[in-house]
Amino acid sequence: MKLVVATRNPGKLREIRRICASWPVRWVTAEDDPRRWPEIEETGASYVENALLKARACASELELPAVADDSGIEVDALGGAPGHRSARYAGQGATDEQNLALLIRAIAGVPASGRTARYRCVAALAWPDGREVWAEGVCDGTLLAKRRGSGGFGYDPIFVPAGWDLTMAELEPEEKDRISHRGRAFRALGGLLGDPA
Repeated sequence: MKLVVATRNPGKLREIRRICASWPVRWVTAEDDPRRWPEIEETGASYVENALLKARACASELELPAVADDSGIEVDALGGAPGHRSARYAGQGATDEQNLALLIRAIAGVPASGRTARYRCVAALAWPDGREVWAEGVCDGTLLAKRRGSGGFGYDPIFVPAGWDLTMAELEPEEKDRISHRGRAFRALGGLLGDPA
Protein backbone atom coordinates (compact mmCIF):
# COMPACT_ATOMS: atom_id res chain seq x y z
CA MET A 1 0.00 0.00 0.00
CA LYS A 2 1.01 3.64 -0.38
CA LEU A 3 1.69 5.62 2.78
CA VAL A 4 2.26 9.36 2.86
CA VAL A 5 4.98 10.80 5.11
CA ALA A 6 3.52 14.17 6.07
CA THR A 7 6.73 16.17 6.47
CA ARG A 8 8.95 18.45 4.43
CA ASN A 9 11.79 18.09 6.97
CA PRO A 10 14.55 16.03 5.29
CA GLY A 11 16.04 14.93 8.62
CA LYS A 12 12.70 13.57 9.84
CA LEU A 13 12.00 11.93 6.51
CA ARG A 14 15.37 10.12 6.57
CA GLU A 15 14.79 8.88 10.11
CA ILE A 16 11.20 7.75 9.54
CA ARG A 17 12.22 5.79 6.44
CA ARG A 18 15.03 4.08 8.37
CA ILE A 19 12.93 3.36 11.47
CA CYS A 20 10.00 2.03 9.44
CA ALA A 21 12.06 0.25 6.78
CA SER A 22 10.32 -3.07 7.48
CA TRP A 23 6.81 -1.65 6.98
CA PRO A 24 5.26 -3.18 3.83
CA VAL A 25 4.49 0.16 2.19
CA ARG A 26 5.55 2.41 -0.66
CA TRP A 27 6.37 5.83 0.76
CA VAL A 28 4.85 8.94 -0.81
CA THR A 29 6.69 12.18 0.01
CA ALA A 30 6.50 15.87 -0.84
CA GLU A 31 9.17 15.25 -3.47
CA ASP A 32 6.78 12.94 -5.36
CA ASP A 33 3.97 15.46 -5.86
CA PRO A 34 4.90 18.91 -4.46
CA ARG A 35 1.97 20.68 -6.18
CA ARG A 36 -0.62 18.67 -4.21
CA TRP A 37 1.24 18.90 -0.90
CA PRO A 38 -0.75 20.97 1.59
CA GLU A 39 0.79 23.84 3.56
CA ILE A 40 0.11 23.00 7.18
CA GLU A 41 0.46 25.46 10.01
CA GLU A 42 1.22 23.77 13.34
CA THR A 43 -1.40 25.56 15.44
CA GLY A 44 -2.08 22.74 17.89
CA ALA A 45 -1.60 23.13 21.63
CA SER A 46 0.19 19.77 21.96
CA TYR A 47 2.35 17.27 20.09
CA VAL A 48 -0.72 15.08 19.48
CA GLU A 49 -2.73 17.92 17.98
CA ASN A 50 0.11 19.00 15.67
CA ALA A 51 0.87 15.44 14.52
CA LEU A 52 -2.79 14.82 13.75
CA LEU A 53 -3.16 18.18 11.94
CA LYS A 54 -0.39 17.16 9.53
CA ALA A 55 -1.52 13.56 9.08
CA ARG A 56 -5.18 14.53 8.53
CA ALA A 57 -4.34 17.28 6.02
CA CYS A 58 -2.17 15.01 3.88
CA ALA A 59 -4.59 12.06 4.11
CA SER A 60 -7.43 14.30 2.96
CA GLU A 61 -5.53 16.08 0.18
CA LEU A 62 -3.76 13.04 -1.26
CA GLU A 63 -6.57 10.56 -0.48
CA LEU A 64 -4.09 8.13 1.07
CA PRO A 65 -3.26 7.14 4.65
CA ALA A 66 -0.62 9.48 6.08
CA VAL A 67 1.85 9.35 8.95
CA ALA A 68 3.18 12.44 10.67
CA ASP A 69 5.00 13.23 13.85
CA ASP A 70 5.45 16.19 16.11
CA SER A 71 8.40 16.27 18.41
CA GLY A 72 10.34 18.59 20.63
CA ILE A 73 12.81 19.00 23.42
CA GLU A 74 11.63 19.69 26.97
CA VAL A 75 14.19 21.37 29.23
CA ASP A 76 13.44 21.11 32.94
CA ALA A 77 15.30 24.32 33.83
CA LEU A 78 13.06 26.15 31.32
CA GLY A 79 9.83 24.74 32.72
CA GLY A 80 9.56 22.20 29.89
CA ALA A 81 10.17 24.72 27.10
CA PRO A 82 10.46 24.84 24.18
CA GLY A 83 8.31 21.67 24.05
CA HIS A 84 5.88 21.37 21.13
CA ARG A 85 7.13 24.77 19.89
CA SER A 86 10.71 23.47 19.45
CA ALA A 87 10.72 23.98 15.67
CA ARG A 88 9.63 27.60 16.19
CA TYR A 89 11.59 28.34 19.37
CA ALA A 90 13.50 31.24 17.79
CA GLY A 91 10.39 32.44 15.94
CA GLN A 92 8.19 31.42 13.02
CA GLY A 93 10.38 30.23 10.14
CA ALA A 94 13.46 29.83 12.38
CA THR A 95 16.19 27.49 11.18
CA ASP A 96 17.58 24.57 13.18
CA GLU A 97 20.72 26.63 13.70
CA GLN A 98 18.79 29.61 15.11
CA ASN A 99 16.75 27.40 17.45
CA LEU A 100 19.86 25.59 18.69
CA ALA A 101 21.76 28.84 19.27
CA LEU A 102 18.87 30.28 21.29
CA LEU A 103 18.63 27.17 23.47
CA ILE A 104 22.38 27.22 24.13
CA ARG A 105 22.05 30.85 25.28
CA ALA A 106 19.00 30.01 27.41
CA ILE A 107 20.86 27.31 29.39
CA ALA A 108 24.20 29.12 29.59
CA GLY A 109 23.84 29.95 33.30
CA VAL A 110 22.40 26.57 34.30
CA PRO A 111 24.88 24.22 36.04
CA ALA A 112 25.48 20.89 34.30
CA SER A 113 23.55 19.00 37.01
CA GLY A 114 20.46 21.12 36.27
CA ARG A 115 20.43 20.65 32.50
CA THR A 116 18.13 17.63 32.44
CA ALA A 117 15.88 17.35 29.41
CA ARG A 118 13.97 14.94 27.27
CA TYR A 119 13.04 14.55 23.64
CA ARG A 120 9.35 13.70 23.11
CA CYS A 121 7.68 12.54 19.90
CA VAL A 122 4.12 11.68 18.94
CA ALA A 123 3.71 9.65 15.74
CA ALA A 124 0.23 9.62 14.21
CA LEU A 125 -1.45 7.84 11.33
CA ALA A 126 -4.64 9.15 9.73
CA TRP A 127 -6.73 7.56 7.00
CA PRO A 128 -8.90 9.47 4.50
CA ASP A 129 -12.02 7.92 6.06
CA GLY A 130 -11.30 9.61 9.41
CA ARG A 131 -9.72 6.74 11.33
CA GLU A 132 -6.60 7.68 13.26
CA VAL A 133 -4.17 6.29 15.80
CA TRP A 134 -1.11 7.68 17.55
CA ALA A 135 1.74 6.68 19.88
CA GLU A 136 4.34 8.51 21.95
CA GLY A 137 8.06 8.01 22.54
CA VAL A 138 10.40 9.71 25.03
CA CYS A 139 14.20 9.82 25.34
CA ASP A 140 15.61 11.29 28.57
CA GLY A 141 18.99 12.95 28.75
CA THR A 142 21.01 16.05 29.58
CA LEU A 143 22.18 19.08 27.64
CA LEU A 144 25.70 20.29 26.96
CA ALA A 145 26.62 23.97 26.85
CA LYS A 146 28.60 23.46 23.61
CA ARG A 147 27.79 21.44 20.50
CA ARG A 148 29.44 18.15 19.65
CA GLY A 149 29.04 16.00 16.55
CA SER A 150 27.93 16.54 13.00
CA GLY A 151 25.13 13.99 12.58
CA GLY A 152 21.43 14.26 13.24
CA PHE A 153 19.63 17.60 13.13
CA GLY A 154 17.84 20.07 15.36
CA TYR A 155 19.04 19.99 18.97
CA ASP A 156 21.04 16.74 18.55
CA PRO A 157 24.50 18.39 18.93
CA ILE A 158 23.82 19.27 22.59
CA PHE A 159 21.55 16.38 23.69
CA VAL A 160 23.26 13.47 25.49
CA PRO A 161 20.83 10.55 25.96
CA ALA A 162 20.73 8.96 29.40
CA GLY A 163 23.36 6.22 29.74
CA TRP A 164 25.55 7.59 26.93
CA ASP A 165 28.62 9.83 26.76
CA LEU A 166 27.87 10.84 23.17
CA THR A 167 25.44 13.43 21.86
CA MET A 168 22.70 12.36 19.47
CA ALA A 169 24.77 14.08 16.77
CA GLU A 170 27.73 11.78 17.53
CA LEU A 171 25.77 8.51 17.45
CA GLU A 172 25.62 6.29 14.39
CA PRO A 173 22.20 6.67 12.73
CA GLU A 174 21.13 3.12 13.64
CA GLU A 175 22.06 3.66 17.32
CA LYS A 176 20.21 6.96 17.40
CA ASP A 177 17.10 5.36 15.87
CA ARG A 178 17.21 2.54 18.44
CA ILE A 179 17.07 4.87 21.46
CA SER A 180 15.51 8.05 20.10
CA HIS A 181 12.08 9.46 20.86
CA ARG A 182 11.15 9.17 17.18
CA GLY A 183 12.32 5.56 16.98
CA ARG A 184 10.31 4.66 20.08
CA ALA A 185 7.18 6.49 18.87
CA PHE A 186 7.15 4.93 15.40
CA ARG A 187 7.91 1.42 16.71
CA ALA A 188 5.03 1.85 19.18
CA LEU A 189 2.80 3.05 16.35
CA GLY A 190 3.77 0.03 14.27
CA GLY A 191 2.97 -2.21 17.24
CA LEU A 192 -0.51 -0.68 17.54
CA LEU A 193 -1.13 -1.32 13.87
CA GLY A 194 0.24 -4.83 13.82
CA ASP A 195 0.70 -4.26 10.10
CA PRO A 196 0.35 -0.71 8.77
CA ALA A 197 -1.41 -2.02 5.67
